[in-house]
Amino acid sequence: MSAETPNGTTEVAALPQALQGDEARVAAAIESLLFVAGRPLEQHELRKVLGVNEEELQAGLRALAHSLEEQRRGLRLQRLGTQVQLVTAPENARYVAALLGLPLTARLTPAALETLAVICYRQPITRAQIEAIRGVNSDRALASLIQHGLVAEVGRAPTVGHPALFATTPEFLQQFGLTSLEELPHIDGLPDVQRAVQALQERLPLNDGPATSAGQGGQASRTEASSS
Repeated sequence: MSAETPNGTTEVAALPQALQGDEARVAAAIESLLFVAGRPLEQHELRKVLGVNEEELQAGLRALAHSLEEQRRGLRLQRLGTQVQLVTAPENARYVAALLGLPLTARLTPAALETLAVICYRQPITRAQIEAIRGVNSDRALASLIQHGLVAEVGRAPTVGHPALFATTPEFLQQFGLTSLEELPHIDGLPDVQRAVQALQERLPLNDGPATSAGQGGQASRTEASSS
């Protein structure tokens, strides 16, 4: 519902308060917004549009995620930091790839997988920290991961020189069929490189293919990182 203001602009009317306290309706509204957006939305955007508080939003997100998975729907709710979006279910990746004419298999070299594993479990992390853990130069592997959208610069470290900090991206979650970083294999303490790589290989087989964004313009993509 909208109204025209004196200056000719259109103002959207406030949403009905009936949404508040109705978990099922909040979940359904979130699903509609994410589908139409076709991109990750910030949680504060959802709160503002829906007119709900943080507790009600989180309840709605949990209800939506549970419903999509429990009913084995073709979509999943993906969360990364403060962002959420709809993605296709990982078990349907082969069909999505076939429709879009894209390769199914994601290929990572050992160097790229090592670098990705370190970032997964230590993020946010600097290039120097990655190389200290791996014990070798990681420029090429890191550049490839960035090029393919699996890793991105997310800020600057509050240390001398303020080096760039790197972390995984929503594309990483999509490629490996995850809905959040919490689904990464749990490792007690701070893992060394081989333990982290092994955890990824066991939990995230590289030939399962990518998941794709739902809505406008979502697509699957192949990952092929060069070695360092």
